[in-house]
Amino acid sequence: MDQPVETRAPQPTPPGGPGGGEKREPALLLAGVKRRYAQGAQALEILRGVDLKVAPGQSVALVAPSGSGKSTLLHIAGLLEHSDEGEVFIAGTSTARLADRERTRLRRLNIGFIYQFHHLLGEFSALENVAMPQLIRGLSRAKAEERAKEMLTYLGLAARLTHRPSELSGGEQQRVAIARALANAPRLLLADEPTGNLDPKTSDHVFGALTELVRATGVAALIATHNLELASRMDRRVTLREGKVVELA
Repeated sequence: MDQPVETRAPQPTPPGGPGGGEKREPALLLAGVKRRYAQGAQALEILRGVDLKVAPGQSVALVAPSGSGKSTLLHIAGLLEHSDEGEVFIAGTSTARLADRERTRLRRLNIGFIYQFHHLLGEFSALENVAMPQLIRGLSRAKAEERAKEMLTYLGLAARLTHRPSELSGGEQQRVAIARALANAPRLLLADEPTGNLDPKTSDHVFGALTELVRATGVAALIATHNLELASRMDRRVTLREGKVVELA
């Protein structure tokens, strides 16, 4: 079981990350988004006109039961799936008419993903797993590894840099996944049950580290979770009702 994570604000500001001089448009804006799937001769409507705005530095909890369309919403917001109707704006850019190659580039530069299972590459160390997306983006190895070390140290993993995933606890693996998702300083972070595979105490530690990092970097975060206690610690809480996003108190 993980011990409490002591964090400190990472320095310097993540390269390409949100800053005081950046535009202030929403990192994510969904406008009238609809999605339906064919079910035999019928069309099953999953999203029926979703409107949602997530501002830079804001954390939003998406709390809804299984089968309500949470994953579909996250996939559309992350440009992994197309909507049938409506608009998706990422950092002010409309994605409706973008070709697949342009969508991929926009996603790579602006969106980070965290899943319930960490999906780390087992043959690489924690440092290498976090450096890899930066290398793909074009950073030098020295800069990528410096940034990876900074992020992992922030998350309490300074003593685990050279460890492979099999040598890490579940909570440590998920913290590496968090560092990897945020290493390229995306404008938007999407997370699908990021602590759902952890025991309650470890989940609390990891979630605390995640929210602290979100605030420190100024990234906008949309996080799907079943855990109401964790959701209560975020800036806003929303749910899906009859295919639409509804704000919760």
